[in-house]
Amino acid sequence: MAALTRDFGGIVEAAADANTDDEHDPEGATIAFERAQVSALLEQARQRLQELEGALARIDGGAYGRCEVCGEQIPAARLAVRPSARTCVGCA
Repeated sequence: MAALTRDFGGIVEAAADANTDDEHDPEGATIAFERAQVSALLEQARQRLQELEGALARIDGGAYGRCEVCGEQIPAARLAVRPSARTCVGCA
């Protein structure tokens, strides 16, 4: 997240200092596209962090590994692949 935040800041700074028409530049991606891409990656990282923090809270509360819908145990294989899973495969 720190690297993405730095990248985003660099793109914004470069756009502010540049006096170019990157929307019509045939050489590559536009600054707006790069900014949107890094912004989306940063948002995904933030969401993933929230999911993992939720999993840690469920561990502390004793609810980790139980499906929030049906109450059954979430298989260990699912938790190994997706440690933040809140539901079993059937309820997902």
